[in-house]
Amino acid sequence: MEFDTIAAISTALGEGAIGIVRLSGDDAIAIADRFYQGKSPLSEVLSHTIVYGYIVDPATNERVEEAMVSVMREPKTFTREHVVEINCHGGVVSVNRVLGLALKYGARLAEPGEFTKRAFLNGRIDLSQAEGVMDLIRAKTDRAMNVALNQVEGKLSKRVGILRQALLETVAHVEVNIDYPEYDAETMTHELLREKAGFVIGEIDKLLSTASQGKILREGLSTVIIGRPNVGKSSLLNSLVHENKAIVTDVPGTTRDVIEEYVNVRGVPLRLVDTAGIRETEDIVERIGVERSRQVLKEADLILLVLNYGEELSPEDEALFEAVENMNVIVIVNKTDIEQKIDLERVKQLADKRPLVTTSLLRDEGVEQLEQAISELFFEGELEGADVTYVSNTRHIALLEQAKATIQDAVAAIDMDVPIDLVQIDITRTWELLGEIIGESIQESLIDQLFAQFCLGK
Repeated sequence: MEFDTIAAISTALGEGAIGIVRLSGDDAIAIADRFYQGKSPLSEVLSHTIVYGYIVDPATNERVEEAMVSVMREPKTFTREHVVEINCHGGVVSVNRVLGLALKYGARLAEPGEFTKRAFLNGRIDLSQAEGVMDLIRAKTDRAMNVALNQVEGKLSKRVGILRQALLETVAHVEVNIDYPEYDAETMTHELLREKAGFVIGEIDKLLSTASQGKILREGLSTVIIGRPNVGKSSLLNSLVHENKAIVTDVPGTTRDVIEEYVNVRGVPLRLVDTAGIRETEDIVERIGVERSRQVLKEADLILLVLNYGEELSPEDEALFEAVENMNVIVIVNKTDIEQKIDLERVKQLADKRPLVTTSLLRDEGVEQLEQAISELFFEGELEGADVTYVSNTRHIALLEQAKATIQDAVAAIDMDVPIDLVQIDITRTWELLGEIIGESIQESLIDQLFAQFCLGK
């Protein structure tokens, strides 16, 4: 079943200029030929060419579609199998009719991510590159896309491969000393073993040092806007999104529920959440909104705490500072276009060392300073250079941490003069853990689980 011919719609369903139905497998060209009519059969056209013709239902001889058909023969394809891509008009009915013919005449509907899975199984890409494909599709900023693209191109795989090779050579060296002592090979000593382990630990540390930034770029920062009613939370959301997503009025308590929106702040994706103003209220609907606000507050990576420049600090404002203690917070004093009543010195005292920004969202003032504060809080202003290999995948981070702990166990054993052949067990385990990142040593069930997260047709 894993190597029969599969088909799926590879473009998003809906109205569009072009819709693509993709087939992959040994019989992809033969199946497509059964319902394609053109100047020449697809079996006779050159590989990696695109031809014009019609999609015709052989059962009724009815023309179903006008299409451009790409033919790509193995092994120089994404899946390393024969691939046919039928480019037809992008309507829902159109692509579904073409897909229906492909399934009727011998193809099987692809599972989610099965094209990429075949690329992995056929050795076209490794597992980390396959996961990078999904990150590339889901990227919400240019920087997130660049991180994913580097992973697809194999930069992480190359780094991991160098470490695995160093460990493999070390294990082989120990084996030669044990099994063939008569050979004139350098004796593996505890000192030499410690040197090799130190190199691996150092390289893993370099990769893990990018993990927090990489994970933010991949998943986005869960950013919650909080404050009392009518301080400008919804205006802040609209300013960052550059669109009127939230209703803005002078009436306190307008926002009754949690509003979510993704926004790109200097290449950093924020999952921005505008909450109902936190206050005591008798309004049952507003009270539910306030409770939801308190809930999302607990799950946030970043808090934007908004205060009103034209009002005195209230006990509710001070309570908000207590609620976000020990969290990443940027304090925003909004409405600087009106007369000052707030005690800024007290605000600075409550903010402590956390960033403080003043804004007038009505005049679009202070938003750039806020974006800079967000960037500096998590990336110290700018990301590393483009040549840095970011680790962004939670699975990869966990495996690197396990690998580091295991190789550190080996170093601890060396310090206790444990025999080298026993230390080798931890070194071999480190090699296996790193192999799981690129799919060299991983359970089949986990592979199925990972590819099930992909979209259909990819």
